[in-house]
Amino acid sequence: MKTFGITILLTSLLISTPVSAQDANTAKRVDRLEQEMRAVQRKVFPGGTGRYFEPQITAENGPASSGTTITTSAVTDLIARVDALETSLANLTGQVEQNGFRLKKLEDRLAATEAAVVGSTTAGTNGSTATVATKAAPEAAPDPKRVVGVAAIVMPDTGDAAEDAYIYGYRLWEAKFYPEAQTQLKKMADEHSGHRRASYAQNLLGRAYLDDGKPALASVALYENYQKRPRGERAPDSLYFLSTALVQLGKKADACRVLAEMQDVYPDVASGRLASQVTSGKTAANCK
Repeated sequence: MKTFGITILLTSLLISTPVSAQDANTAKRVDRLEQEMRAVQRKVFPGGTGRYFEPQITAENGPASSGTTITTSAVTDLIARVDALETSLANLTGQVEQNGFRLKKLEDRLAATEAAVVGSTTAGTNGSTATVATKAAPEAAPDPKRVVGVAAIVMPDTGDAAEDAYIYGYRLWEAKFYPEAQTQLKKMADEHSGHRRASYAQNLLGRAYLDDGKPALASVALYENYQKRPRGERAPDSLYFLSTALVQLGKKADACRVLAEMQDVYPDVASGRLASQVTSGKTAANCK
């Protein structure tokens, strides 16, 4: 940054665009000093050297007047004030240069940060780093035997799309293809939610999660079946399997409450078709 350019800039700011009371005062002082200096030169030093300002009036040389000492004192005072002003301007110039240097450092740091971000994004796009390459690694190829086994299970075609979808999901679950069964049973329950088999499909979806070692997902699916289809044919079963999932999650007290609700809402089923399951469920949950 050149001092000459800074001086012009600061002068412009001081005179043309004051940004504070101090700047405005400084500009007024400069104008006043210039006017006083011109007046002194015209009246006291006609034909002088023009050290500070070029005299606007030329007069013949003559003996010094009696007011020369007083006026010279005033000029000396003005010179001192101008010197002080120049010192202040120099200090301000130094501050501007320091601020400019700090700003340059901040800009350099910002540019470096942007370059690092761009580099990281490029690495993520191209997969050039080991971490990115690891994340972008293709999934392992499916087991050929599993593919053949799933393909061997055929969806029935009876004309009842909902019934066929449920039976297909049941066959996948029975063959222990649990992930495939989960996908099929969830699809059936979503697409045919009003069909009687939807209660069967959602309940079996919870069981498929349990058999796959996913009790948290099982608890969600089973509770939703009871909540959405309380009169569904497999709603009582969903409460029983929900208690099983809660035991696996370490929530035995909640499991006991679920079994108690099952006995309260479905007393006939709890004491009939599912009586043995209720007993074993209470034992597993340590229900009193």
